[in-house]
Amino acid sequence: MGMHTIRLPDVGEGVAEAELTKWHVKTGDIVREDDLIAEVMTDKASVEIPSDVTGTIVWLGGEVGETLAIGSDLARIEVEGEGNTASAPEEPAKAEPVPEKPEAPAPEPTEKEPEQPQQHAAPEPSTPRPATRRKEGERPLASPAVRRRAREAGIDLRQVMGSGPAGRITHDDLTVFAEHGPAHDHGARRPDPSVSEEKLIGLRKRIAERMALSKSRIPHITIIEEIDMTDLETLRAKLNAEHAETRGKLTILPFIMLAIAEAVSEQPQINAHFDDDAGIMRQFGGVHCGVATQTRGGLMVPVVRHVEALTLWEAARELVRLSQSARDGSAGRDDLRGSTITITSLGPLGGVATTPIINHPEVAIVGINKLATRPMWNGSDFIPRQMMNLSCGFDHRVIDGWDAAVFVQKLKTLLETPALLFVKG
Repeated sequence: MGMHTIRLPDVGEGVAEAELTKWHVKTGDIVREDDLIAEVMTDKASVEIPSDVTGTIVWLGGEVGETLAIGSDLARIEVEGEGNTASAPEEPAKAEPVPEKPEAPAPEPTEKEPEQPQQHAAPEPSTPRPATRRKEGERPLASPAVRRRAREAGIDLRQVMGSGPAGRITHDDLTVFAEHGPAHDHGARRPDPSVSEEKLIGLRKRIAERMALSKSRIPHITIIEEIDMTDLETLRAKLNAEHAETRGKLTILPFIMLAIAEAVSEQPQINAHFDDDAGIMRQFGGVHCGVATQTRGGLMVPVVRHVEALTLWEAARELVRLSQSARDGSAGRDDLRGSTITITSLGPLGGVATTPIINHPEVAIVGINKLATRPMWNGSDFIPRQMMNLSCGFDHRVIDGWDAAVFVQKLKTLLETPALLFVKG
């Protein structure tokens, strides 16, 4: 029998580590070639790691949620014949202890020596014993004096951790509890059965890290503008009535994507990344729209590339394809990276206004809020109009308030007069 080691493969150019998100096997399992061993994640892309041999799992290289370096040992499999790993050297046998020879009895003194006064060692300072956790429902151990003191102080002994023998509660335990509460009760705390803990792993962990990075580094400025979507909604309804069966159903997202592509053609600094470590802003000629998509595992951002070169229907079809692949887990690494500006929307659940967080290292994000019919004054009367607020966020380090306002007003003009989306130059 030999030992075969599976190492974490290179899962992408420039990636030095990956998070272990799922084990498909456990120690003792028999696997065949091409059976899945584990799943790892990096940059929001999940990668499955298969076995390249047949054998028995004897060792796994980490717990779910741990980050492993590329090339590190992921699993070890016992295989028939020779493996690719040398067996670990056996530990040398420990020598048997040699019994010590009994010391010869000391000769008795012939003459009784005078007794020396016995010197007592100074008592060592006592250190508190670690608190002992009692079993659930077990009656706390305490002396009558401690019980009386606790009763007078209104302290429930069931909440106090005992540092005495067998978990007995002492007067010192009561003092610590009275001064600091259960959180400082000798460093121990009774678990609250109503509280559950869950470690963030995989996509949820990546989202948390990116949101924290964005909010800690980017000074956001948000502009909220109301948009009259009545004419665009009328146009969308007509296009869907005529072409939905053959070309697919249109949502408002493709219209907004085309509006963004048109607006940034006049303000390329909006379609950019800011490398705050190097102090460099990179402007992009291609408009690659990231569209925040809710999945079972969390929020993912598939990227519709080169929106400036797409027609309305092409943008709609690409958006449907990417959103579906993100939800069913089939999105590839390239589908989830490289966005230059992001759109986020809560759909019909959206509120009146939001303050979206920029997708670092981008410098702008467009948030779509709830579409609703509202009474609007036209100069002589109130008439029903379909209104929607846009909440646009900008990195105020590189985008001034004036430039941000110009961009938002350009989006407003294009969406309120949708025919302009189809008039080039």
